[in-house]
Amino acid sequence: MKKSNQYIRYLELAREIKNDPKLPILTPLEERILNVIAIYNFRDERISVRDLMMKSELGSSAMLYLKLKSMIEKGWIVLADTEDKRRKQLKPTKAAEQYFGKLSKSIQKIATRH
Repeated sequence: MKKSNQYIRYLELAREIKNDPKLPILTPLEERILNVIAIYNFRDERISVRDLMMKSELGSSAMLYLKLKSMIEKGWIVLADTEDKRRKQLKPTKAAEQYFGKLSKSIQKIATRH
């Protein structure tokens, strides 16, 4: 399999995973937000609601607030307490971690094919 075809195959597999009727639908912006939160979580770094709101490349604070609320309701992220009760840390849920696990398996599956 050509290297470029591996990426196309990954996109196909990822779309299948994302279209799983058991998973709540993520909008493209929600997916970007989830990816940002997951990267911080992977690095064992904190990202608070305020930190995310400062990322202007994701959109306005009002829009981000609505998206975070939606993602919490859909079960993709949770708010965790910090030492400062006024600040909440964003964390992916177990369901989100399983979702990333499925995407990782797709990459591994494609990488092992020649």
